[in-house]
Amino acid sequence: MKILGIETSCDETAAAVVEDGRHIHSNVVASQAQIHAEYGGIIPEVASRQHLLTLVPVIRSALDRVGLELDALDGIAVTNGPGLAGSLLVGVNAAKGLALAAGSPLIGVNHLEGHIYAAWLEEADPAVEPGFPLLCLIASGGHTDLIVMEGHGRYILVGRTRDDAAGEAFDKAARVLRLGFPGGPAIQKSAEGSRAMEPPLPRPRIKDSLDFSFSGLKSALLRRAEERGWYPPKPGSELDPGEVSEMAAAFQDAAVDAMATRTVEAAVEHRVRGVILGGGVAANTQLRLEVGRRSPAPVIVPRPALCTDNGAMIGAAGWFHLRDGPDYQWSMDVEPRMRLG
Repeated sequence: MKILGIETSCDETAAAVVEDGRHIHSNVVASQAQIHAEYGGIIPEVASRQHLLTLVPVIRSALDRVGLELDALDGIAVTNGPGLAGSLLVGVNAAKGLALAAGSPLIGVNHLEGHIYAAWLEEADPAVEPGFPLLCLIASGGHTDLIVMEGHGRYILVGRTRDDAAGEAFDKAARVLRLGFPGGPAIQKSAEGSRAMEPPLPRPRIKDSLDFSFSGLKSALLRRAEERGWYPPKPGSELDPGEVSEMAAAFQDAAVDAMATRTVEAAVEHRVRGVILGGGVAANTQLRLEVGRRSPAPVIVPRPALCTDNGAMIGAAGWFHLRDGPDYQWSMDVEPRMRLG
């Protein structure tokens, strides 16, 4: 059973063909990172216009790599939330048109659920080994959520960010340190040269809660940058790469510690059998290592290419929705603030 997965929730235009929810036949992603780097962040109108230009070629490429035509598909899955409204509309309307033309089943997929099902695209089946319940940390530019997955389609939200998402905090930190966009990879690369000489930054904590908060950490970094004359940037001024590396490492240490601590606390409290990491921030090497080191349960982390936005994760999640019978969601609409659990 082959599903075409389409993802346009933010700034990646992606399509993939996935079989039986576990096997990737093609996975094509067109990134807009260089376009938005000029602005230091994602511009929604620019993102949606770029999706209009690239979506058809990306879908065609995903099908051509497998040698399939539309009528050979068993279904089409598309992200219909959460995300940027304009970007979501491009993907949903394209999916509706393709499904109608091919007479294929059509299913809307929650973007966050897609990040969870990226774990099913690796060798082991998390539902079998280690088995449910599973704790899922979804950390990205727009979300930092802890979700207990009791079974397929059964979710309980147990923790979320009270302010900035982790990826958003990384982007803002990178902007202060003049490291470019996107912030996550830039911070990690800069931190690799650190000698750990910078005093630690605070680890924000919300009492009696599994929720996250990154605004205090971001503010502490900004205050240090202001004290040293780094921010706001002065024309012609340059920063010492070594000092920036130390600050980037201090920020990464604090952010990773906060996420790993909450994740392990939630795993213990809810007695889960395994932990899944998903979302673009889950591509961070230190986070993957730290959660793996601390967790009392096995940790499943998709390879970095499956942590960032892609069509394969949407195709996998769509297959699990469609496996019990076809669905034709012609009245589907986008839900920019869609929740999971």
